[in-house]
Amino acid sequence: MELKLYNSLTRQKEVFKPQDPKRVTMYNCGPTVYSYAHIGNARAAVVADVLFRVLRHIYGEDHVVYARNITDVDDKIIESAKEQGVDISVITEKYARIYNEDLAALNCLMPTHQPKATDNIGGMIAIIEKLIADDYAYASDGHVFFDVSKYDDYGKLSGNTLEALRGGDRVGEGEVTRKKNAHDFVLWKPELDGVGWDAPFGFGRPGWHIECSAMAKESLGETIDIHCGGVDLKFPHHENEIAQSECAHGKTMANYWVHNEFLNMGSEKMSKSLGNIKLISDLVKDWDGEVIRLALLKAHYRSELIWTEELLRQSKAQLDGWYREKKSIVVVEKPNRTSLFEIFHSDFPRAILNPLLNDLATPLWLAEFSGLKEHRALARQQLKDYEDYPEYHDMPKYDRYLIDTYFVEGLNVLGLLQKTPEEWFKGDTSDEEELEIDRLVRQRDAEKDKAIAAKKSGDKTAMGAHFKRSDEIRDQLKNMGIVLEDGPDGTTWRRA
Repeated sequence: MELKLYNSLTRQKEVFKPQDPKRVTMYNCGPTVYSYAHIGNARAAVVADVLFRVLRHIYGEDHVVYARNITDVDDKIIESAKEQGVDISVITEKYARIYNEDLAALNCLMPTHQPKATDNIGGMIAIIEKLIADDYAYASDGHVFFDVSKYDDYGKLSGNTLEALRGGDRVGEGEVTRKKNAHDFVLWKPELDGVGWDAPFGFGRPGWHIECSAMAKESLGETIDIHCGGVDLKFPHHENEIAQSECAHGKTMANYWVHNEFLNMGSEKMSKSLGNIKLISDLVKDWDGEVIRLALLKAHYRSELIWTEELLRQSKAQLDGWYREKKSIVVVEKPNRTSLFEIFHSDFPRAILNPLLNDLATPLWLAEFSGLKEHRALARQQLKDYEDYPEYHDMPKYDRYLIDTYFVEGLNVLGLLQKTPEEWFKGDTSDEEELEIDRLVRQRDAEKDKAIAAKKSGDKTAMGAHFKRSDEIRDQLKNMGIVLEDGPDGTTWRRA
């Protein structure tokens, strides 16, 4: 299978070719853990998770190595810890845990590695020492800066070349006290409020950019296949990562750069100043994580996504439909011999992934594969390629498993439909609530049965009383947010 990705570095869509198909590497910039993550952070994580899943589907789960870091030392973290009178680890461990819980609710797989900045200080110091020794960096007033004038390719990712940046300098901006050039960036700075580490260039802490360079190298190697992140990180963070990594190692840092676009709250970008920040931890109180995930996949990752309540409602309704279809799926045992099942299943990734193989085109996938009916039609059409196999003419034995697999596994690749229909429709109902709801449902059914029996016996008074009580119980459940569904196998219930 041929995966095409838009490479921000070359500004074109390219066929992805890993350095080693048996060890495909990808890195995604994780959170600075001083507060709660918002839905914009979630979009970057979900995009990377879809890419991770697609790569695992192509190359095998054991052959994709994914690192997403935790930045657990930063001025904001230090300030927050100082205000609360606690060690920085109290702040960082709390919000790192919440971040992982939030992403788990959105069905994001845990990365292969989740390196922490504070565990990689030695690696950062080693890179800085190498940059100083090779004259790419210099010490000044307790700080160490990267000299951007020494790196000819500076700006190749973002287009913000040193020449262009200098053209935008204000008068006197280049005469920064500690820097040789206005756009030199910090690799190391003196300690703040006692938080720091010993280094040859003084007791202090790392700059933001050097952290990812060290963690990516330690987890994945000096050259990685794919580097992901939000478009807001392209400059200066990713540009500076490239500069310091490539000057220190003499190698390309990443062969493919994948950036997701912003998320808008209606007509405005999400920002603290506008007061329209939506936190993941707040959203998952009102919406199932799969609803949020599907909503995030409704727009192509390189397009801005407009975030609205209506988008969430539409996503909820679509998932309800899929889970209803999942109820009808019966998994039959696959045969113990090479058969049409084996052949079809080996071709399944190519068929189901086509839209995703084209630069993760999730909206196209969702448009083409909207439901089980469509999947079955497409699968039957594809199965005609195997008319020469004897099993083809005995399709009832195989088609349900094959076609239902086509449907369910397609959604699995997107990290959707991860629950049973029962779990989905009952939501986050506690055991106590479920017992009470089940009791009321049985009571309602009993009243309904009594009403029918009274009708048959001609006792209209009793019939009316029992139907009235049945309706009262239905209304009571409705007020609890419970919807009853009558079917041939009896009454079932779900959350509204």
